[in-house]
Amino acid sequence: MKTFFVPGSWFLVTRSWFRVLACSLVVQTTAFSEQPSTKNQEPGTGVAEPFRPEAGKFPPLEKAHSYRGELVFVDHVNRRGSIRVQGASDLFRGDPRPFAMLPYGIVHYHGAPADLRDIPLGTMLHVRAFLPPDPKTSSVPVLPVNNKVNTAGFRALGTAPAENHVLLLEDEPSHCQREGKVWKLKEVDLQKNQGMIIASLEPKQGGDGKVSEEKMTFDAATRIWRGRECLGIADLIAEGVWPATGKKFLGGQAVLLGLTWQPTESTAWVQFHISDIWLDDTATQRAANNQSEAHKAFIRSRWIPAWIDAVEYGKFGRATVTATLFGDVDTSLYGDFKKGVPALMNAAENTLKHAGGGYGPAHMASKGTILGVTKTDGAVPMGSSGIQIRFETDLVIEGIRPTRIVRVRPADWPNVRVPLEEFLGDGTFSHEDRFPTPAIFPKY
Repeated sequence: MKTFFVPGSWFLVTRSWFRVLACSLVVQTTAFSEQPSTKNQEPGTGVAEPFRPEAGKFPPLEKAHSYRGELVFVDHVNRRGSIRVQGASDLFRGDPRPFAMLPYGIVHYHGAPADLRDIPLGTMLHVRAFLPPDPKTSSVPVLPVNNKVNTAGFRALGTAPAENHVLLLEDEPSHCQREGKVWKLKEVDLQKNQGMIIASLEPKQGGDGKVSEEKMTFDAATRIWRGRECLGIADLIAEGVWPATGKKFLGGQAVLLGLTWQPTESTAWVQFHISDIWLDDTATQRAANNQSEAHKAFIRSRWIPAWIDAVEYGKFGRATVTATLFGDVDTSLYGDFKKGVPALMNAAENTLKHAGGGYGPAHMASKGTILGVTKTDGAVPMGSSGIQIRFETDLVIEGIRPTRIVRVRPADWPNVRVPLEEFLGDGTFSHEDRFPTPAIFPKY
């Protein structure tokens, strides 16, 4: 059987059959001939639609569709990518499914806020997602609302969900910490610095429910985090913690695991590979702190995203803007938003790309002063910070309108020049250009 890849499609060819599986973020050749009015229309299915988010409202997490899969492609500047969704039978034959982060969508990596660019390809991720809020402006292909029951070809049930706009994307340790779970190591079997671990995922506080055991692979590249140390398999063998060869009972040691997927000779086609093992709370907290610091630096250079709740227009371009800051940003950064602080607010696209200007986000941003900051009492929905600011400017720009997305920063944050691909430039951007073609690559 011969396999080859073409941007926008994955073709699997034999002498007797031919099939095309939609891949992520790139429109197929035939799609360019479609009219813009039909390109992203959602096909009728005759079934009740799952929950679809509305503009200006944070959707409830409990109404999201949940699935899990391997990250196989990332277009970080457009906050989208592809996930090979885990099915009941196998993983390696599943076609990658496109996803896009909602503007207020949250990414967690190592138990801390993250950007898509932080997550290595191959990482197993937990997904909570919805239908596209507006199919006409979706940055990934729109599927029939009941597509998760599509089992054509080798596709397993549930591996092609139409819910591809993500509210929460998290790796295994982040998911376990949020759910209050740990992996308990039962047995290790070693041969030449690689082998198998038997473990079960259980509530951290224990419980009476039955748990199932899983076999997972590891190798010499697996990192073991203990306190402030980063160890390898050879270090555990040298210390006598693990045997050089053969099996050892581990007694249900509670750990956090980083999981990936790798090709294997095993007949267990949904078997995972362990990239990292965190042995204690100190190691876990250090991983979270390191990731948190990386995200803080990222947000200070790209600004906090928000949406506009209301605009009170004055004369000669003046306006008072009320905006809700999005969630999952370090508390210290929210603390920089105070009454009387000078600030900048710039329009953004749903991908959070800055709009307008030829010299970066500050070029065409509205400048002004924060008139007040209010915080919601009690629980806030995922995606929201619960923090609302009132911002006055003497030159409001076009993109600052109710329900629209913006980015905002205090004036004393760094005024950096972000890469060209992270802002929309002179405004000639069209939604019909959102799927890259080979023309995105330079000609040498």
